Amino acid sequence: MPELTKARVLAIAHECGFELAGIAAAKPAADFTRFEAWRAAGFAGEMGYLTDRRGDLRSDPRHLLASAKTVLCVGKLYNTERPYSTEMDLAGRGWISRYAWGEDYHGLMRDRMEKVLDVLRAEASEPFEARACVDTAPLLERSYARLAGLGWIGKNTCLINQDRGSWFFLGELLLSLDLEADAPPPDRCGTCTRCIDACPTAAIVPDGEGGFTIDARHCISYWTIEKRGPFDDAERAGIGAHIFGCDICQDVCPWNRGAPVTGEAAFAARWFAPQLTDLGGMTEENFRERFRGSAVLRAKHAGFLRNVAAAQTNGGTGSLTPPDRASSAD
Repeated sequence: MPELTKARVLAIAHECGFELAGIAAAKPAADFTRFEAWRAAGFAGEMGYLTDRRGDLRSDPRHLLASAKTVLCVGKLYNTERPYSTEMDLAGRGWISRYAWGEDYHGLMRDRMEKVLDVLRAEASEPFEARACVDTAPLLERSYARLAGLGWIGKNTCLINQDRGSWFFLGELLLSLDLEADAPPPDRCGTCTRCIDACPTAAIVPDGEGGFTIDARHCISYWTIEKRGPFDDAERAGIGAHIFGCDICQDVCPWNRGAPVTGEAAFAARWFAPQLTDLGGMTEENFRERFRGSAVLRAKHAGFLRNVAAAQTNGGTGSLTPPDRASSAD
């Protein structure tokens, strides 16, 4: 049986449903120094998994698989035909980030990567070790995706592919196979500042090295998903109509203007700009049933109700969540 070639490995990834695929070397990425500076500046907010030992593990993919020589990076398109948040009148509605409109992507991404791995094992002439990672693994996935040639990291910190935009879920297969690495593409953001200008909370800030990064402490996505407990006045006003995540910096990106649409049925819109009046009185059981199989569950029941109440207040359609209810977010 012939050796697996780089071309065949990438072809298998495409055959298994990934629109993007490339190879990076499984060694420390220079971006880790930026990551260290980012968290040292406090930009991670309350996300302890980025600042404790789990964050330290991101210094080298071999912490996850000691024998790793190659990182097979893949991207799965999730863009849909529904309009962007910047194109809609959201009066009385709450915005849910596009990535959470369909099924939770973690299971689908892992299943597809396991399928890739099954084919690789079937065609390999010798056994090899492997580990599949989605975004819950301590790995600088955008950095390795860039090194693998999938795109560049934009000023909004999203990975941007020149032909397909930024609406991608990323995944990685750490492999003990020794394959030639791809080259990162050039940064094509140029002088464009549309994402920076459009961010209503000024969360895209200089990184101190001539580029830009995200200060999570001012990011709507962080507030509506990661933050626990009640909002302060600035946060409550800042989320606008957002009740889970935010898409503004991607919605205005010129590279997304002609982005293709996914054919993946799992990502079809099941939860899309719902009426706020339908959400405010949900019990925890109602919440779990309505968003079963969705990434929205990550906000947790109390946090989601806090978001809905703030959006209602911002739209003039409701009252503030009682303090005892908001503070119960965990």
